[in-house]
Amino acid sequence: MTRLNNRLLAAHAAGDTPALVALYTEAADTAASQDAMGFYLTQAYIYALDAGHGSATVLHSRLVEMGRDN
Repeated sequence: MTRLNNRLLAAHAAGDTPALVALYTEAADTAASQDAMGFYLTQAYIYALDAGHGSATVLHSRLVEMGRDN
């Protein structure tokens, strides 16, 4: 996870919103717990909405399936 954290920090520093969507989604897919997965998916979804990213609908569906949104 350290490499992923470094990539997330670099994307934040660069203001690279599409990379943040991808990286937070990757973090969710490899999360060790449901709580961590929910956090990372929420972050990915927020950045996807902000950027008008095409994955926003899929991310939202995943959050709904987890009971994190309705």
